[in-house]
Amino acid sequence: MTVVPAVVLGLVAWVLVRADSAGLLHLALDPTALWWGVLGLGVLWLLWISLIWLTYVRNRSHAASLPLRLAGSLGVLVMCATVSAPMAVGARYAVVQRDLITTVFAGEHSATAPTVTAANPWGHRKRVNVLLLGGDGAVHRPGVRTDSVILASIDTRIGSTVLFSLPRNLRDVPFKAGSKLAALYPDGFTDGSSEPNANYFLNAVYRDVPLLHPGVLGRSDNEGADAVKLAVSGALGLRVDYYALVNLSGFQRLVDAIGGITVNINEPVPIGGNTDAHILPDSYLQPGPAQRLNGFKALWYTRGRYGSTDYKRMERQRCAIKAIVDEASPVTVLKRYTKLAGAGKDIVRTDIPSALLPAFVDLAGKVKGKPLQSVSFERSDEFDPNAPDFDYVRAAVQAALAPAPAGVHAPASSGSSTGGSVPASGGAPAAGGLAGTTDVAPSKVSDAADDCAYRPVTASAAG
Repeated sequence: MTVVPAVVLGLVAWVLVRADSAGLLHLALDPTALWWGVLGLGVLWLLWISLIWLTYVRNRSHAASLPLRLAGSLGVLVMCATVSAPMAVGARYAVVQRDLITTVFAGEHSATAPTVTAANPWGHRKRVNVLLLGGDGAVHRPGVRTDSVILASIDTRIGSTVLFSLPRNLRDVPFKAGSKLAALYPDGFTDGSSEPNANYFLNAVYRDVPLLHPGVLGRSDNEGADAVKLAVSGALGLRVDYYALVNLSGFQRLVDAIGGITVNINEPVPIGGNTDAHILPDSYLQPGPAQRLNGFKALWYTRGRYGSTDYKRMERQRCAIKAIVDEASPVTVLKRYTKLAGAGKDIVRTDIPSALLPAFVDLAGKVKGKPLQSVSFERSDEFDPNAPDFDYVRAAVQAALAPAPAGVHAPASSGSSTGGSVPASGGAPAAGGLAGTTDVAPSKVSDAADDCAYRPVTASAAG
């Protein structure tokens, strides 16, 4: 009777040894496979317990004394408990993982997402562009403003990534050419007034377009996200494939779930406070290298703005993204997985379909360890968010994605963090112009590692 459980356990062990890590990871992203995994673990547990018990029953000595028989029974119970614990943990992880995938990647219908297949996830294109949005409310609540707008453009072959940051108060944002919103707003997202109107800034697109033009984009489970994708596409001249909206308040839970992040702080970062209302901050995050931040402090590291600028906050947000990427090692993720999954369900909304998760996980493996290049459109002589030159913006984007080849002179850096071009570290060519041109420079181009290095700001420099 012990032969059947032993054979089944042997076959399971053989399959696990033969399976590669990528294959197992892909199975972990398939809700159906996860459900069968839970059932399989239950069957495996029963077989293992049966093997232990039957082995004991067949080999126990009836002539043994009562204390020895009790000791033998206790030993069997300990062995059964030892086997049950990892099985229970595995089943729990599978249930949590399945719940996460079916909740966050529930197949949200998008009016702007590309039509692709699991076999050809990128549609033969060299880059996939994912819009990262930070909202000021729950991800499923109407009325969210997207105060953080970052487009991650990822090379699907090697994983090199460029982060493009747009200011939240960007005016007259054009929608993607040929879209219905472009026809409604031929002069960009504006009320036609020469005076700034916060209801027509970039961060208001998510909230206001669905209110002003419900159903204009056709079938969509998140009209606001589709509208922002079209706006960012029009501004940057890039197709925006997918979005991921993160509730900035819930960001605190995410950081706590991974055990905190480590960042360099170059100048005091306010906790609380309101510049316009003249309300002072409650306190400050103090400067210092390799500062370990819990969720609360990390939230204010990304949000603190009293006495500062949106552009410094945008830079800190990119540094926080880099810190999370650096922190998310396989060991950390495994140790804290249930907390991470629980946080993700509540704070993330996306139109990335679950069928593409294996491809994105493979791509994430390429991204990790690669330097992140950062392009921030900050106020400068070339760029003004109140009167933006979008031809300049699009040319700067192309310059960052296709740097001028060796021998083509790029414009010299102005030496300022808000003007000219800052060359990428590590000897990489500056993204200072389109191939064959010499007069296009993003407001700021650098490696994220360089942006996030420890360079404390002196009182005189800050003033």
